[in-house]
Amino acid sequence: MAGTEPPPGGPGPSTDGPAVLTGWGGTPASAATLVRPEGPADLARAVLGRGPEGRSPGGPVIPRGLGRSYGDAAQCAGGVVLDMSAFDAIGEVDPATGVVEVGGGVSIDALLRRVLPQGWFVPVTPGTRQVTIGGAVAADVHGKNHHLDGSFCSHVTELTLSTPAGSQRVGPELDDELFWATAGGMGLTGAVTSAALRLMPVETGWMLVDTDRFGDLDAVMAAMEETDADHRYSVAWLDCSGGRGHGRSVLNRGDHAPRAALGPRSGSPFAVPDRTRLSVPRRVPNGLVNAATVRLFNELWFRRSPRHERGALDSMGSFFHPLDIVGDWNRLYGHAGFVQYQFVVGPSYGEVVHRAVAMIADAGVPSSLTVLKRFGPGDPGPLSFPMEGWTLALDFPVGPERLPSLLDRLDDLVAGVGGRVYLAKDARLSPECFATMYPRAHELAAVRARVDPHGVLGSDLSRRIGLTATRTRGADRA
Repeated sequence: MAGTEPPPGGPGPSTDGPAVLTGWGGTPASAATLVRPEGPADLARAVLGRGPEGRSPGGPVIPRGLGRSYGDAAQCAGGVVLDMSAFDAIGEVDPATGVVEVGGGVSIDALLRRVLPQGWFVPVTPGTRQVTIGGAVAADVHGKNHHLDGSFCSHVTELTLSTPAGSQRVGPELDDELFWATAGGMGLTGAVTSAALRLMPVETGWMLVDTDRFGDLDAVMAAMEETDADHRYSVAWLDCSGGRGHGRSVLNRGDHAPRAALGPRSGSPFAVPDRTRLSVPRRVPNGLVNAATVRLFNELWFRRSPRHERGALDSMGSFFHPLDIVGDWNRLYGHAGFVQYQFVVGPSYGEVVHRAVAMIADAGVPSSLTVLKRFGPGDPGPLSFPMEGWTLALDFPVGPERLPSLLDRLDDLVAGVGGRVYLAKDARLSPECFATMYPRAHELAAVRARVDPHGVLGSDLSRRIGLTATRTRGADRA
């Protein structure tokens, strides 16, 4: 397996061996030993850095799901990366409570295909179904409904965690401290082997969507503040490419469609999400996503969106996961890759969103996709990203000379008002900025001292931002 290099963001080889891995953004890459535990006993050995045959490759250990973290959270240069795909069991849904036991390696896609025909939906989904349950816990993922329903871990009743100190069942009522340190803890407290998740009952697999176009940022932000509480889901697309279209937006608000809304449609009302229809070739030249193509895309997207539409039927796949119909869409950015930058600031700092959008336009750095949402109160985890306020997510192709300085200035802007960036999407945050943005990180360190006293767990992300030691385990361990 030497020299094996999977596509950016892929889970890597399915058997043990050397692997070069990246996040979904395609940068930066690092080499590790990939180990695929086949069950709890294998995993217990692997979490301690020993493979199924008892060998000790050395270096820190980090679990990995489907590789959809944008940066280096699921990489471990010189260490061990645990492919969790074997933990793929899905239990029966309790019809009274909606709780289902799901393996940590199960994707949201696989779970939906099982439970949606039974009238259940996941309580929180990010913008892709290709995320494992373990990854959703580790990143405490959020969706378009955070303003009402919070993050993913708010709906997890218990989980089984394999730590260097042993496997244990944890939850808000069972070791509250460890549970919330794991929620958003980026895999640094252990590997999630299963989780009990409380699902949401739905009558159909369809959505009722309201759409409005706005000519400026002030108007869409005012509309979101006024109407978000009336809809379970809300998200706005923004144009921050500068020029005539600067600040214009399209706001989509949605709710699950009742059975009566489908009318005389034949067949099951529970249409499962569409599978991948298209695939991007492996070799795409750098520079395809640039200022000109982004400006053209933004113009087309704005003009094709309805000015004012109410109650339009849309499939769940189209509403929640539109990019999932394109396989390996990250390849559109070429081998240079891209950076996704997402920040959150408090509800009284709406002007920071304005300043950020203006800074991006002035720098002439294209954001190929810009999404604005509002968060409700966040989870209590010390590294959980969401907090009440505004969150802006941006995709930047790597290449423009002004991009690094722009991101540094955005860091300063966000940190200056008590905001933070999302670690699941980060690829370049400094230790100093991390410490400012996540002042409760010491609480995670205290929990890790209990479940990982020898510092077994670590990742490229954790070492880069100073959460774990930079040296590998063994004779030179710090």
